[in-house]
Amino acid sequence: MLENTRKDNPLELGLTKQRSSDLNFFLYRRALHPELFHIYLDKHISYGNFHADIWVLGLSHLVTLHSNGTMVTELAAVPSDLLTDRNLVTQFRFRGERDFQIRFSDTMRYIFSSQVEEMSEHIFRTTYRDLSRYAQQKGLYVPYPQWTSNGMEPFSFLDYEMRQHELHVHAYHTFPGEWRILRTQSIFETGPTNRRS
Repeated sequence: MLENTRKDNPLELGLTKQRSSDLNFFLYRRALHPELFHIYLDKHISYGNFHADIWVLGLSHLVTLHSNGTMVTELAAVPSDLLTDRNLVTQFRFRGERDFQIRFSDTMRYIFSSQVEEMSEHIFRTTYRDLSRYAQQKGLYVPYPQWTSNGMEPFSFLDYEMRQHELHVHAYHTFPGEWRILRTQSIFETGPTNRRS
């Protein structure tokens, strides 16, 4: 895990406080340039037949995976003129629960699910406490004290697991000012088509 030390650029995505209702899901068949984003924490993974980069961007995230000549990028972020439409596969706003999947090639399938959970204050505080304790023990955890609300620091937590021909990524972004948590789960399958229908 490497902390990014680049100087702040006001044009970078991830520098300003975000609301859960503003976040969109983007899926690209390409990589996105790191200069577009303020990367708080990043992780590079080389495993089996794939390479991946995971970036925590400030209550948002990006995952890029490259395998067998195919590149896929998942981005959860606020829409911006900085983002290109080139090789954009799909885009939608996070609302309630959502599932999506696509096969990019004979050796690349992508499966995604998301949920925006709105809770009562009591349930949120309990969930927040338990999740933050767990998050600090594993994965990529970034709190944002500059955006503290209701006495709690919003945080992002990305957990990942490598399997043969698969990368699983679980992301959690907490919004104490809204009593909401955005949860996403992504599976990047990089094996042959006969592995799974």
